[in-house]
Amino acid sequence: MTMRVLIVDESPERTAVLREGLERAGHEVAAALAATIELLRAVEELQPEVIIIDTDSPSRDVLEHVVMISRDEPRPIVMFSGDDAPQAIRDAVRAGVSAYVVDGLNAARVKSIVEVAVARFDEHQRLRAELVEANLKLSERKLVERAKGILMKSRGMAEDEAYQALRRMAMDRGSSTSPNSSVECGSIWCGTSFCCTATVHVFFSGLRFIIAPGGRKTLSKLI
Repeated sequence: MTMRVLIVDESPERTAVLREGLERAGHEVAAALAATIELLRAVEELQPEVIIIDTDSPSRDVLEHVVMISRDEPRPIVMFSGDDAPQAIRDAVRAGVSAYVVDGLNAARVKSIVEVAVARFDEHQRLRAELVEANLKLSERKLVERAKGILMKSRGMAEDEAYQALRRMAMDRGSSTSPNSSVECGSIWCGTSFCCTATVHVFFSGLRFIIAPGGRKTLSKLI
């Protein structure tokens, strides 16, 4: 598979080696930068699929650029370096480097190194997506449990009865077979004025569960 690759290397000779290896592997060199100062702009404009950085030792400035790319424009990043210090390797990996290669710049090896970096990046993104999904499901489950608790306390319902009530409301509205929820943060009307900032409003198919700071909860029917 052909990929667009952005090279960052202050050495023209080493850039030539990287270019040779990439072109031999069938990849396209989108651009070659002599310093990371233009890296963010180049990534935004050229949209490379892979970034290769060659440096004697990853400086703080280089790692900061890697962190920003990994946060805003995530993609596989290969780093060739002459620094084999364990801390340098850990810092680079934490910043977002997919493959850290020490003294291994050889045109014949570029293809396999890029492929490994892409595979590791894809796996990392898959695991990250699964973690986000798991956390979202956990948050939704907590909201259901909290709303159920409000019903049990305010209406004297048993646990199963409260859940079935939520389920029936969802089915009556034609939403789904389980309660749909959404959350809004703001403030609550306390008789004559707004108070209790950062109140959480949990909506369950026609009912609004207002969970305010300090544990105060109310239940109201939406019109």
